[in-house]
Amino acid sequence: MRRSGLHSRAGIALAATLACASCGALPGIGGGNGPQPGQAGYVRGFLGGVVADEPRAALAGREVLSRGGDAADAAVAVAFNLAVTLPSRAGLGGGGACIAYDAARNSINQGNPEAVLFVPDAPSQPPGPNADRPAALPMLARGMFLLHARYGKLPFETLIAPAEEAARLGVPVSRALAQDLAPVAGPLFADPQARATFSRGGVPLTAGQALVQPALATTLAAMRVAGVGDFYQGRLANRIAQDSPLAGGPLTIAELRAALPKLAVPLEVSAGRDQVAFLPPPADGGLAAAAGFESLRQDPDNLAAAAERALAAAARWRAGGVTADALLHAGNLPPAAPPALPASTSFATLDRNGNAVVCALTMNNLFGTGRMVPGMGFLLAPSPASVAPPLLAAALAWNANIHAFRAEIGGSGQAGAPMAVAVGMQNALHTGRPMSVPVPAPGRANVIACSRYLPGENGSCAWASDPREAGLAVGGGG
Repeated sequence: MRRSGLHSRAGIALAATLACASCGALPGIGGGNGPQPGQAGYVRGFLGGVVADEPRAALAGREVLSRGGDAADAAVAVAFNLAVTLPSRAGLGGGGACIAYDAARNSINQGNPEAVLFVPDAPSQPPGPNADRPAALPMLARGMFLLHARYGKLPFETLIAPAEEAARLGVPVSRALAQDLAPVAGPLFADPQARATFSRGGVPLTAGQALVQPALATTLAAMRVAGVGDFYQGRLANRIAQDSPLAGGPLTIAELRAALPKLAVPLEVSAGRDQVAFLPPPADGGLAAAAGFESLRQDPDNLAAAAERALAAAARWRAGGVTADALLHAGNLPPAAPPALPASTSFATLDRNGNAVVCALTMNNLFGTGRMVPGMGFLLAPSPASVAPPLLAAALAWNANIHAFRAEIGGSGQAGAPMAVAVGMQNALHTGRPMSVPVPAPGRANVIACSRYLPGENGSCAWASDPREAGLAVGGGG
């Protein structure tokens, strides 16, 4: 966990006006012969923070912040890097959901959080008789493109480039990936391309060994040059349609073209002076987290009751016929025990201006269908029609009166993800610290919190990854 220095936004601007009237650059921004916009090191001093379940992905996000990118730019870089460094839980064949917040009053969403939903959904056509592992529609790339179109500032292609380079040159296998790989290596290696990528001589890669993915690098390079649209209705889409039957398809060009992410209003809960936004369905882990959070506000010490209500709310929503808002205010809900749920991963980004993004990503199963699209280097996610979808959970707290960020939390840990978010948010708002105590197992959390808000007191901001996992919380202070 890193803490920033103590500066106020107004103080920075005043100092720039009085002491640097002719230099053309604010303190903390590179100028003169130093790094230029878009180059690492352009921003000096307080950067904000990035937290992710895989260290190199977190570092990629931090570098974007140092280049002058905002929280959305950093989120795009983290997501694409996770597709390279943690393909067990994130990838081009999967998807997820995010909450984005722009602190400016005149922002595209008037200073209110907004949900970007890109869950890996089932194709409209039923799988063929030989599709023993039906695949979902790949949504990650379009989801990140929509997030960037709404909130990003650096060129999108420059945010893909680091992931492309990491795939081509290789990265050391992280402890997080090695932990995911070991228990599923047997069935995963039945696919020859997965075996060639994730093993040496049929033995699973271990932490520290090189993970090189040239086919994935080529796919990312094509997307960087031709644009994300090529993946859904161009040359890349044709290759996916042609070869996806071997990886869990078939996926057609028409289905890929129609696979669009959505913008949505988050679920909102009051918490004293602040508001808390939770992911809305179909990212129903957000609904579960909101229900658990409301229960904790009534009885902070009764974690068992909160967890029961969280899972009951999600189960009732999945049964259909009721809205998420109605469930938040419903009376007694019948207890529910969810089926086995797939893995997910989360991350959070915050920039120097108080803009923030928190996301939960999934492959709908560890390593998706376990099969790679031939020659393209990525795994497809299984269709939610054949596996229970994950509880994607994330939340963001802000003050609507002063238009300032307060805290954000992404959760994972199968059925424990909603309570990781609910308890993590409760603790962050109560203590002002990002991880005062670990969240309840099996949940895991990534947290960023500013006890005195941002914009405002940089020194009140801190970030933390779950101490029981192999992630990284990193930022910059000045």
